[in-house]
Amino acid sequence: MKINKRTGNHPAFSIIAYALIAVISIICLLPFLLVVTGSITDENAIYQYGFSLFPRQVSFFAYSVIFRSPQAIMRAYGVTIFVTVIGTVLGLFITAMTAYVLCRKDFKYRNVFAFFFYFTTLFSGGLVSYYIFMVRYLQIKDTYFALILPLLLNVFYLLIMRNFMNSIPFSIIESAKIDGAGDFTIFMKIVLWIITPALASIGLFIALAYWNDWFNAMLFLEDHKRFPLQYMLYRIINSVRFASSMTANAGIPAPRMPQQSIKMAMTVVATGPIIFLYPFLQKYFVKGITIGAVKG
Repeated sequence: MKINKRTGNHPAFSIIAYALIAVISIICLLPFLLVVTGSITDENAIYQYGFSLFPRQVSFFAYSVIFRSPQAIMRAYGVTIFVTVIGTVLGLFITAMTAYVLCRKDFKYRNVFAFFFYFTTLFSGGLVSYYIFMVRYLQIKDTYFALILPLLLNVFYLLIMRNFMNSIPFSIIESAKIDGAGDFTIFMKIVLWIITPALASIGLFIALAYWNDWFNAMLFLEDHKRFPLQYMLYRIINSVRFASSMTANAGIPAPRMPQQSIKMAMTVVATGPIIFLYPFLQKYFVKGITIGAVKG
């Protein structure tokens, strides 16, 4: 058997490698398939036989419980999509601009400001001071700002972005300055185009953080029309648990509420849409993380 001149690999090695990747991919896919099948399995069958890849008794009762009020779920989807899009765009812009300032060698105090950012990863003011600051001083309780502002800047992503920008030759910025470009023009028309892989990979992380956030909604929101999807599903499962415990304690004969299958159905409802973002960002993902994590 001849060696492939283009890749330098033996054909047998390629076959083994592709087979191994296929097996690993199937293994990674099995948990999600288990979640999907568990969401459409009857609750009694789950308690009797456990979870399986093939449902013994198909039932969509868990989905009917979640979508009992479809308008509320659709509204929660809209809130989550709105917050995720706005938060991701603003978060990327602020993170990239801050990282650009911190990586500029002509900025005298860049290390001092970098220390202030890093300090916040070691120490926190606590939940009480955080709540008081957001409610009393910023006065953003029961507004969409309460969902966007807390996750707007992540120091870990900032450090990754700064390390990525350190790989940009400073001569490019100097050349642009000689041609008369200002700092903001350089950032918008040169730097942002160079750091596209980092923007895509970090943007995915920021979007996931906004999509999965429910804690800030629990702290700061009272109007149910502003509830995001994750917090809406959190309230649904708490209602199911409360109803099950009340009927059990009172001895009232009632059908078993789908506690296990509803958890699986909630996972499908919550992760389904966001999972479609990854294929569009996959080509930037590995490159952005690799270059951002290793200086070179």
